Amino acid sequence: MQNPINLHMLDNPAWHALNGPQLHLAKVSGGGARYFPEVVPFAAVARPDESCATELNGLLVPGETFYLIGELPPLQPGWQIKHQLPCLQMISERPLEAPSPSAPLSDLSPAEAAELYDLVQRVQPGYFMPETWRMGRYTGIRENGRLVAVAGERMRLDGLTELSAICTHPDFTGRGYAGQLIAGLVDRQRADGITPFLHVASHNERAIRLYEKLGFATRREITFHLLSC
Repeated sequence: MQNPINLHMLDNPAWHALNGPQLHLAKVSGGGARYFPEVVPFAAVARPDESCATELNGLLVPGETFYLIGELPPLQPGWQIKHQLPCLQMISERPLEAPSPSAPLSDLSPAEAAELYDLVQRVQPGYFMPETWRMGRYTGIRENGRLVAVAGERMRLDGLTELSAICTHPDFTGRGYAGQLIAGLVDRQRADGITPFLHVASHNERAIRLYEKLGFATRREITFHLLSC
């Protein structure tokens, strides 16, 4: 029997990803951890206290920007909060209710990384880096050979995988591509015994309605803090 998933890991998702399935993409020092900057600008602390913040600070390069997710530790000398984005953390724990694909879904290869990066940066700039594709599977839909919609996996924890980079080129919205891509990834995760989750800006009502329609439910609100050091 599969061990029950510890959903409390989602209160500090980056930490558990960086010290779990994505350790190969991480720099870790005691209670501080971060992804390689070319992969994603996320960092984490084991606990929101002074000692962990000091250990994280030793992994950062002066002048860079990074995200902390959830409760902030004491700010270190030179740290400044640049922006705060409240998000809903949503989780899928029941069978997906999704339409059948109206277009072929294809796994994206490393050779398509530049095209993936360009599309995500056009629609959702700021979170996706040139090597974010290394974090998990990315699938896409093409029209006339052009990549027009994508969805993929970002933070991966034990038994839990985050859906991310869910975006459609503005010229191709309204065709249900996002829901079809999400359904494809969720079905594969469930077959692997993985529970899907995602983060969506609290003000993005259109996306929230889509995710709820697909069977996702809000677990909690969690903030993405953008800092500079």
